[in-house]
Amino acid sequence: MGGGGGGWIEEGIELGNMAVSLGTPKLIDISILPSDSYICSASLVGAPANPDRCVKPIDYVNALKNLMNNIEVNISGIISNENGAVATVNGWMQSAVLGIPVVDAPSNGRAHPTGIMGSMMLNKKKDYISYQSAVGGDKSKGKYIEAFARGSINSTSAVIRQVSEHAGGFVAVARNPVPASYVYKNGALGAIKQAIKIGGAFFNKSKDGAIAMIEAIVNEAQGEIIAKGTLTNKTLKTGKGFDVGELCIESQKREYIIDVWNEYMILESKGERLATFPDLIMLMDMDTARPLISAEASIGSRVCVIKVPMDKLILGSGMRDRDNMIEVEKVLNKDICKYYADL
Repeated sequence: MGGGGGGWIEEGIELGNMAVSLGTPKLIDISILPSDSYICSASLVGAPANPDRCVKPIDYVNALKNLMNNIEVNISGIISNENGAVATVNGWMQSAVLGIPVVDAPSNGRAHPTGIMGSMMLNKKKDYISYQSAVGGDKSKGKYIEAFARGSINSTSAVIRQVSEHAGGFVAVARNPVPASYVYKNGALGAIKQAIKIGGAFFNKSKDGAIAMIEAIVNEAQGEIIAKGTLTNKTLKTGKGFDVGELCIESQKREYIIDVWNEYMILESKGERLATFPDLIMLMDMDTARPLISAEASIGSRVCVIKVPMDKLILGSGMRDRDNMIEVEKVLNKDICKYYADL
């Protein structure tokens, strides 16, 4: 569900395992919480390909503690900003250590490149004050940083993105406390359980080989395998807290191009648009069934190119904001809006 972003698998596994070893993180349905209780978002912000990235499990806890120390409401629940290898377990460590439950209503049911996209339309509320806390960086390299920002969604999100650059690529973030009633209307309700269900289908076929595992994901997610081929070219540059570039896959003498902005954003072949964000585009290693994020995909890999249409995903309200799609157009210099259907 990371769609090329969402964090590295090993880091997600490490974070999840550490959380369950330290305590008992709890996942709850949003209906359990009173409508006037407050929920905040936990996220990981930065560029996955940056070799200096360093976020430790305790950083997630400290980011939330710093947020709670700087706001006047009590936090009764934590939501992830999105689904992805690390993103899906955002909140587990905080829940295990601080006893605050994780709510199955992430800001978005798939990974996305900007904080605005996961803001659940708070950026459209002119009177909303965003509170964002960030922690990360390698102390041994002099890059460790803790930061807190208060202001508009756009301004604070830009500041946190800059903080991630100074930290070496990534920071753990806690942000945007809102009432549970707001999350109920704008979050991706049930998206964590959807990811768990897809993961179950994947592992149930582990004895049948990589292709069977990939097909199980596609069937469960109601997607399709667009192509099977070899990754022949990759251009990816890191700057301003993002990874931006292009991948090329050769399949039966046909070329497929994927545009990248942290996540896989556009899939084209022979001038034909095959998928457009927020459609989920994903690469799976045909030999190992490993999902390949954009930072990891390497030339020579044999891959399956997967598409899950946006209407099969559980998405937050930030994906219904056409202005967010205009931002993608500016970065990639390609049409998005004319392929984009309001959800």
